[in-house]
Amino acid sequence: MSNPGSLPASAHHEHEHTPLCRSCGAPTTSPTPAPWSGTTDSPPPAYRPIRLPAINAPTNTAAIVLSPVPQPLPVPPAAPPHAFLVPAKRITSPDDIARFHASVHGLHFLGFVAALSASVHGRKLSDPLPSPPSPAIAALLDLVSALAALVASTPPLPHSSRYGNPAFRLWHEKLTDSASELISRITATASSPADLAGADVELAPYLLDSFGNATRIDYGTGHETNFAAFLYCLARLGLITEPDYPAVVLRVFTAYLDLMRTLQDTYQLEPAGSHGVWGLDDYHFLPFIFGSAQLIDHKYMKPKSIHNPDILENFSKEYMYLACVAYVKKVKKGPFMEHSPMLDDISGVANWKKVNSGLLKMYKAEVLEKVPIMQHFLFGSLIKWED
Repeated sequence: MSNPGSLPASAHHEHEHTPLCRSCGAPTTSPTPAPWSGTTDSPPPAYRPIRLPAINAPTNTAAIVLSPVPQPLPVPPAAPPHAFLVPAKRITSPDDIARFHASVHGLHFLGFVAALSASVHGRKLSDPLPSPPSPAIAALLDLVSALAALVASTPPLPHSSRYGNPAFRLWHEKLTDSASELISRITATASSPADLAGADVELAPYLLDSFGNATRIDYGTGHETNFAAFLYCLARLGLITEPDYPAVVLRVFTAYLDLMRTLQDTYQLEPAGSHGVWGLDDYHFLPFIFGSAQLIDHKYMKPKSIHNPDILENFSKEYMYLACVAYVKKVKKGPFMEHSPMLDDISGVANWKKVNSGLLKMYKAEVLEKVPIMQHFLFGSLIKWED
């Protein structure tokens, strides 16, 4: 890096710029740190200052910033008679990614995520639901509770490695054994349960891949996306409708996230496909989207409020985004800007609406458009692959 002190004052002024958030392109509020000088300072820090271009940050930042914000879309209903299929993997290349995003279900799946986000604008986790939850919501909560109970009956085994307690394979085996029964309790809530006979054949693979990989003992945003796909399939079957969306996020997804934290802590699940220091979180993305939506137009809390320990302590039980930041600070050591530079960068954005729209764009670019993640995505009769 050249020494800005060697430039004339006018030239230096011409080179000044306002730093931008890498997720949404909004101006951040903090100034660019002074560059390290080898003559007057101590040895350079072990991390890259986050307001300068990151060495291993996402390389398609400009494309993310310029892309349109994903908008809520209705889920196209799947009318009976159904011909349920065992879903299969189809994505192997960037061309396949482009084909998926141009398809009806590629567009509407992302629109479903955006609609879930929009449904919780300004809502706390403890707020009364705007509509009574459907029987399917109760069945989904029972499913998560049943899987949480399996953790209590499957304690971790003596294990010396940092990651990958083999007891997770036993837990996942129990999940596999009970998946069809748990799904049948959800499909039984349909107005015509007979129309959904055999649905577990197609739904079970999505559910089984929602909680991590039993072979690798890992979990990441691809598994989280499969849980969203499981919910999307239920919406296609009419078991979840738009009035249920706040309950899906504030009750079902929150319970799912709590279970995943328990699994991660109990069995030391390895992060799957982590971006390392330049990710939002080693494991999750969606709770940051939903959590930022909760905080839109909040009278007091701003994106920079994540740096206030009192706010995290007092409000993390009400707002998913704050809970995620609190979890990151609990499990990672050292200065926040070192271990979570992306979250630190986002905290400089002016308001939660810009954070939310930027994260939706980032989710599409950094999760749904990545072949290493989407090569595991499943296609059947409810999420169709279009040749």
